[in-house]
Amino acid sequence: MTMKTKPHGRLAFGLLLACTLLTGCHGSREQLSFTVPETFDTSRNFEITFWAKNDTNKRQTDIYKQAIANFEELYPNITVNLRLYTDYGKIYNDVITNISTHTTPNVCISYPDHIATYLTGENVVVPLDELLTDDRFGLAGTEVAFAGPSREEIIPQFLKECSIAGHYYAVPFMRSTEACYINKTFVEALGYTIPEILTWDFIWEVSETATAKNPDGTYKLNGQKVMIPFIYKSTDNMMIQMLRQKNAGYSTSAGEIQLFNDTTRELLSAIAGHVKTGAFSTFKISSYPANFMNAGQCIFAIDSTAGATWMGTNAPLIDISEEALVEFETEVRMIPQFDPANPQMISQGPSICIFNKEDPQEVLASWLFTQYLLTNDVQIAYAQTEGYVPVTSMAQESSRYQDYLNRAGQDNDTYYDVKIKASQLLLDHTDHTFVTPVFNGSASLRDAAGQLIENVTKSVRRKQTVDGTYFDKLYQDVAALYHLNNQAASTAGKTDLGPLPQTAVILLGSLAAAWMLILLWVIVRQLKKREGNH
Repeated sequence: MTMKTKPHGRLAFGLLLACTLLTGCHGSREQLSFTVPETFDTSRNFEITFWAKNDTNKRQTDIYKQAIANFEELYPNITVNLRLYTDYGKIYNDVITNISTHTTPNVCISYPDHIATYLTGENVVVPLDELLTDDRFGLAGTEVAFAGPSREEIIPQFLKECSIAGHYYAVPFMRSTEACYINKTFVEALGYTIPEILTWDFIWEVSETATAKNPDGTYKLNGQKVMIPFIYKSTDNMMIQMLRQKNAGYSTSAGEIQLFNDTTRELLSAIAGHVKTGAFSTFKISSYPANFMNAGQCIFAIDSTAGATWMGTNAPLIDISEEALVEFETEVRMIPQFDPANPQMISQGPSICIFNKEDPQEVLASWLFTQYLLTNDVQIAYAQTEGYVPVTSMAQESSRYQDYLNRAGQDNDTYYDVKIKASQLLLDHTDHTFVTPVFNGSASLRDAAGQLIENVTKSVRRKQTVDGTYFDKLYQDVAALYHLNNQAASTAGKTDLGPLPQTAVILLGSLAAAWMLILLWVIVRQLKKREGNH
């Protein structure tokens, strides 16, 4: 006997399935594996788009253009169209918007946290597992028309960041970390000697000493009315690295939010104390740390190693007037540590992902261009523009790159010593770097980590009381702002992957609605068919 399903039961089942599809959209989806074509069809012409960030640096733009020209000589049937952005956030927003219209670029420079959100769409980003290892078209493959790195020659710590949910969805392009740029002249004037490895205690002590003022209100150290001894550019990195050094929770790879813990509260309380004395501030509140440092109004400026070309008296990209510039000796150190014997600092930097298209040959063309961006010519040239380091041992160990490093200080442009010191810092301490877990919502968690410091700093400057009650409300407000779990939910093992951009919400809602309409159409059709048979 065959059981017949009642019409309303079928409708309920269809709606349940549609709702399941909708709720499943919030987490990262498994992307279909990409099957590498047997050959690359050189008889056909391909036009691919490449979205990149150049930081308004003309040299970087020229490097991209030269790389495209050289690649097109090797593959005359591939045309690469370059679109430049000055902000990774704008790339992210445009990609999200274009997912809904199926007009994503072919190749895109982005951050893994952003790529994790792209993965909420179905088959949007190409998994690179097979492409990385293919004998013919993989890294250093036999059918590749140029000398690129093998997979083993990509620095493992840098490649690890491109792994999401057990699959590679990107390859690293450049890598940086954070550095502490120091006005050595000021530190020594205060009677201190800079240690090889900075500690938080040292930073805070020197910064507090530098807040001393003259009777007329000017600062004793610089004779000026402005002095912010310690400015941090990216407070999200500040909190993430402090927690890591303390071996405290931030998040798990499964997306469990651990940020709102007692150690975070202790760190924020200590920071609040230094804000109150005027020893500390942030980029978002006070402005770019390099400008204060170069004007003699800051001792410790923490920023990316990629920002080294703005730091110091002789920096090639100084952004203040010549009259405001002061002479001082610049030193570069690792970010301060709680345990100098076990230093830890974040690894960061742009990666390259490829977007799926209907034609596998077009995807293969995109992959070939992506590989070309990993060649020595591109890697070394781009690394010389700022304090980035190449992502391959092939480039790092080349005689050309070693010659570049050995010429530090020969000029204040290509060989600017502070920039090369910043690069050398990451090269020397790659084994001490770490990456944060990447999942859909990890970008929101990162923002929340920085927001905690920003809010505390603002509150202290506004002379608000910062106590236990304040921190309770702060945790609730920031968790709500970024749609993250509160501490109780987090420790209970619940997971909230954070908010999606509005454009992504619209896209996913549209997809769910379409599935519901399709299912309803199938159900109605089946019902009519059954009625016709009776």
